Amino acid sequence: MYIQPRNDLQVKMNKSKILYIVMLLLAFSCSNDLSQTIEPTEAPYVEGEILVKFSTEVADLIDVAAAEGSRVTRCGDIDVDNVLNAIGTCSVERVFPIDITAETKTVESGLNLWYVVRFDRNKCSAADVARQFSALGKVQIVDVNRNVKRAYTGKATPLSKSRLEQISATRATTSDPLLAAQWNLINNGEMFVKDGVVKSVKDADVQCAGAWERSTGDNSVIVAVLDEGIFVDHPDLKANIWINEDEVNDVYTDADGNGYNGDIYGYNFVHNTGHIVSNNALDSGHGTHVAGVISAVNNNGQGISSIAGGDGSADSGVKIMVCQIFSGNTATSILSTVRAIKYAADNGAVVLQCSWGYISPAANEFDWGESYFNNKEEWIAGSPLEREAIEYFTHYAGSANGAIEGGIAVFAGGNESAPAAGFPGAADEYISVAATAADFTPAVYTNYGPGTTISAPGGDQDYYFEYVDDKHNYGEVGCILSTLPYHVAESGYGYMEGTSMACPHVSGVVALGISYATQLRRHFKASELQKLLIDTAVPIDSYMTGKKDYCRYVADIGPIQPMQMSLSNFRGQMGAGQINAAAFLAAIASDAGVDMIFPNIYVAKGGKSAVIPSRYFVGGQSLTYRVDIEDTAVATCSADGNKLIFSGVESGSTKATITASNGKSFEFSITVRRDANNNGWL
Repeated sequence: MYIQPRNDLQVKMNKSKILYIVMLLLAFSCSNDLSQTIEPTEAPYVEGEILVKFSTEVADLIDVAAAEGSRVTRCGDIDVDNVLNAIGTCSVERVFPIDITAETKTVESGLNLWYVVRFDRNKCSAADVARQFSALGKVQIVDVNRNVKRAYTGKATPLSKSRLEQISATRATTSDPLLAAQWNLINNGEMFVKDGVVKSVKDADVQCAGAWERSTGDNSVIVAVLDEGIFVDHPDLKANIWINEDEVNDVYTDADGNGYNGDIYGYNFVHNTGHIVSNNALDSGHGTHVAGVISAVNNNGQGISSIAGGDGSADSGVKIMVCQIFSGNTATSILSTVRAIKYAADNGAVVLQCSWGYISPAANEFDWGESYFNNKEEWIAGSPLEREAIEYFTHYAGSANGAIEGGIAVFAGGNESAPAAGFPGAADEYISVAATAADFTPAVYTNYGPGTTISAPGGDQDYYFEYVDDKHNYGEVGCILSTLPYHVAESGYGYMEGTSMACPHVSGVVALGISYATQLRRHFKASELQKLLIDTAVPIDSYMTGKKDYCRYVADIGPIQPMQMSLSNFRGQMGAGQINAAAFLAAIASDAGVDMIFPNIYVAKGGKSAVIPSRYFVGGQSLTYRVDIEDTAVATCSADGNKLIFSGVESGSTKATITASNGKSFEFSITVRRDANNNGWL
């Protein structure tokens, strides 16, 4: 679980009324005398930068200046330029770079109006610049660019090569030798039994066995993992890493015109490059571990199994899009995070995996410091750009003609043992995940209570302290086994715990459900799938009785400080219950959703638009297709492998019909315009 420090300043203007939310005294003033400049110590936001949502008129002026190809320092509006002159502006640029295929959506959402203003940090503080911009009638919202910090500071417990060989030799019941050690996927209730004490319950897992009978993951489904860099060449991950087919193998160019150079596997938003970094010595392997839970390759004869990693065939397994927002000890910011969120939506991801967030408002101040947003209203007011970016994902991800319309954002609930989940996940539109042990009891660290949506296995090493002996390293027992980079674990595998680990279980199950809907050619709104997920959770309140004994662990000493927690405090506080993949997919197989229909085609005159027809017909991979176009003077169609290529000949519209070899057919329209793109109109 990662955390973002509290927003120290946000200034929001609603029409003529300006709402000031000030968490820092604005005792900073612009001055050419450096000796008079007051800088906060360890400011929780980036100095020398401010995030501004301008009016449409000002944004248009900035964009015109940017189109000339030079760095923008002034825009031509007198009032705005007066402020820019006063603060010693270095540059003004869009928060979200122009993506030629997504600009229509960007403008519609208003995200095109957000700019990052960079200035001389020695001349003015970010707090004072925010105050000056907020006084302008041509500014809608001003926000500081907050630093995003990690709450998860623990290291992974590596699985040694010898231990891997031992488990592989003694536990191999499938082609993935480590599956038998993954209680989180399939729990037979036979682990964690000692001296008559049982700390495991049959089926206290995510119910993969039943779910896999229906689907193992479809490669058209993409999960964006916002985390550390992922080891994309890991032998148990490589086949399921998303590849941007429109980008060339070059990290220095933007071949596809989406605004990001060399984004082959995703993008490194920390260092603003297509080069993903997963081997920083200061990284914990967190991102690679999370990715493995979701979609490590199944049935490949090595390592672990995953929730939605396919069946070993070439075209199965959901894809992992790498959105790197952390690297080593380099602080990242809200700017990097929101760019990653929008990038995910614009490039095909439908699930947003976020093992980060704010400290719970109910966290112990002695341990965690000042509390953060106390409710949804405070978060919306205090983190406007973040809110708009996530809303963009939940609204614009997916497709009206695909399995899911909109996207689903999944957040870790937090590890402060607090009776309230942290934001953004605590907002009711998103999913916030609490963590459980192998017997349905809450992990000793998990947040719970208001804002918690659902629970999932997260590991609980303090609870399984008595299993630590010469044969088991502390951290192995009761934690989540997944993939790791080789610089963290020589075997490529190891154990971690936290709501950070519970979160990808939910993301994986959501992706598996979307995969199954894709196979059935059923269409859902994101909100509908999210409701099914919650409605099919396993109630776990019956396990919230008595006391739970655990033992805190101290490095280099071992388990000490015996402690106890009252389970009754968690009754009705762990969300809807534990996630159940089998029941979720069964609900999707019912009469839920509607049948997919073949999409209407929009194509530019002289341009082309590609569609994969098999995605709209049950059993589509084994079928052949015929396309009949009424007016071929407007558009034509040809085949290219598994794709249909529609070519725009002349401006206009025509009806068309696609018929599969099984007799199923769809009527659709083809519209050709000079400025059309695959998403509609520019």
